[in-house]
Amino acid sequence: MSRCRSPAVGRREIDIHTGGGHVSRTKVKLPEETTRVLTQLTGEARSDTALLLLIRDYARYELAEIDAELGRYEKKYGTTFDAYKELWETEDREEHYTYEAEQDYLEWEALITRRQRLEENLGWLP
Repeated sequence: MSRCRSPAVGRREIDIHTGGGHVSRTKVKLPEETTRVLTQLTGEARSDTALLLLIRDYARYELAEIDAELGRYEKKYGTTFDAYKELWETEDREEHYTYEAEQDYLEWEALITRRQRLEENLGWLP
């Protein structure tokens, strides 16, 4: 038998500072279990700080994963994406029309874009 709980019961409201250079706050309600896990994972007593630390650490982890994948493409093609893109756009080569080459190009480009967005978002984290 399931129990119905009021949304406020067992939840904790935390303030999240956002907005980089200017002060902006957002209130977030998290289950008590979540705030407990946040503080245990990070060692930070304040839930708001713990959440930001966890987000920051996850973003850094993702950047490392993206960098590893970018390294595989750079090794495979022997160049950076920018140099490969220049060749792709200026030279008409038969190998550019293979399924694998087109997929690699699109995935490589998406990784570059994802990396840029993560770096931008890391700018407002502590």
